[in-house]
Amino acid sequence: MNKKIKIMLAQLNPTVGDLEKNSKIVMETYDEASKQKVDVLAFPEMFLSGYQLQDLVLKKAFQENVKKCIKFLAKKCVTSTYLLLGAPILEKEKLFNAYLLINKGETKVISKKFHLPNNSLFDEHRYFNQSDFKDLAEINGIKIGFPICEDIWFSDVSNILKKKGADLLISPNGSPYERHKLKKRHNEVFKRCTENSIPIIYLNLVGGQDDQVFDGGSFVMNSNGNIIAQLPQFEQKKFFFEFQKKEPFLINKNKKLSDIKNDLSQDYRAISEGTKDYILKSGFNKVLIGLSGGIDSALVSTIAVDILGNENVECIKLPSQYTSNLSIVDADELVKNLNCSIKTIPISKIYNLIKETLFPPALGQKENETEENIQSRVRGLILMALSNKSGRLLLTTGNKSELAVGYSTIYGDMCGGYNPIKDLYKTRLYEICKWRNLFHESWMKGSKGPIIPVSILEKQPTAELRPNQTDQDNLPPYEILDSILECLIEHDMSISEIVNKGHEYNMVKKIEQLVFQSEYKRFQSAPGVHLTENSFQLSRRYPIVQNWRDSL
Repeated sequence: MNKKIKIMLAQLNPTVGDLEKNSKIVMETYDEASKQKVDVLAFPEMFLSGYQLQDLVLKKAFQENVKKCIKFLAKKCVTSTYLLLGAPILEKEKLFNAYLLINKGETKVISKKFHLPNNSLFDEHRYFNQSDFKDLAEINGIKIGFPICEDIWFSDVSNILKKKGADLLISPNGSPYERHKLKKRHNEVFKRCTENSIPIIYLNLVGGQDDQVFDGGSFVMNSNGNIIAQLPQFEQKKFFFEFQKKEPFLINKNKKLSDIKNDLSQDYRAISEGTKDYILKSGFNKVLIGLSGGIDSALVSTIAVDILGNENVECIKLPSQYTSNLSIVDADELVKNLNCSIKTIPISKIYNLIKETLFPPALGQKENETEENIQSRVRGLILMALSNKSGRLLLTTGNKSELAVGYSTIYGDMCGGYNPIKDLYKTRLYEICKWRNLFHESWMKGSKGPIIPVSILEKQPTAELRPNQTDQDNLPPYEILDSILECLIEHDMSISEIVNKGHEYNMVKKIEQLVFQSEYKRFQSAPGVHLTENSFQLSRRYPIVQNWRDSL
């Protein structure tokens, strides 16, 4: 007799700490699964509590609330459907990243995470205890093992579960988006499938949490490592199918393989979903953006309209005596394309008053970056005041190149609650803008066709804080700057290695100095979406004050 089970995968979006809301999502999905006569309903890693919890998971009151929610779910889940759910579990004063099996009112810990990631974004050794406890669930004669997230990236756990008799592995994950990471997941799960000749379900969270975006992209591989089901990235999805012990494993699946977009599309969607969830989960639904007529604020405004709709986005022009007419025209054309609201508040009068108050002409002091920073801080003050008054979240617009070298004003243009483009180098940002002008995807609320004016894409970048200023007055062209920054930050290369790649020594040393001395600014900067392994927040951690520098 061919043994079969009906499975529903719940690639859904929890909210960290909102146990009531997350439990409601679980129960609604469970009721749906029960009506469909599903045997197994599986949620991703730590779904009940949300992920990552950081030090919240150490609070005793929070741990007690999690325990109460699990008891509540057990009391409600009384049909024949097995509920599989990730949650933090406290046992004998030890905390575990665990996976639970709930059925007919009974709760069982079925797996505890063994490999605890402690690099880049993760500090799991700070929070959880390592455990090699792994049990199998036997449902309709099919034995299932559950390697949790990092456990699927190593051979040992899968090998043990196979030796125990597992016919199928379901791996619940909380894996954040990084560029090209989905392919890495495919490659690792392929190894586990072929090593043990066993099919594997990789089930991932979806949704934004602070600087991280869980991109979903759950999939099923057969014992030969072929993908036989692929869920979309960045979308909540309930996937229903029947699994049998023999090939082709999946029968009656209700969706073909989802298309995986290119990396520009993935980056744009990650930025958009991360920004949207940060806004909405923080209790906002409208945003404010300072619009300069430059490319950075143009992209952030476009993202905002795509995720919230034009009616929830307001742009503010803050021209000074140094603002060119072209910048004003470009900003107006962008707003026309976005069809969002705009206000104009000139800052020259305020700026001149502050300047004359602080530095009377009689003192005869020569102007320098102090006056430039005053302009930026006047703008920051106005934008934050409007944010406070209107209840709109202010989005800030500094790209990774600027933040890396400190080409930004703390308490000025760095003001804001969230920075969508924080992990985009300037050259990458141009690519994203050109991509958005060419492509419109179904989830976007903004209009089709070119949004960002060609003039914005083609003109020299400038902060317009003094006459005839351009970014290249103090920095090399962005193609050179970004190449050096990627060597320093993304690849952690030495000065000699970077020079050997063809870069001029003095310029490399200058950029290195700027990166290190700007750490204090980044430490106080708004969070932003994590796209690369070395984003500025949890991924790359340096002392604010330190005096080491590399040399040849």
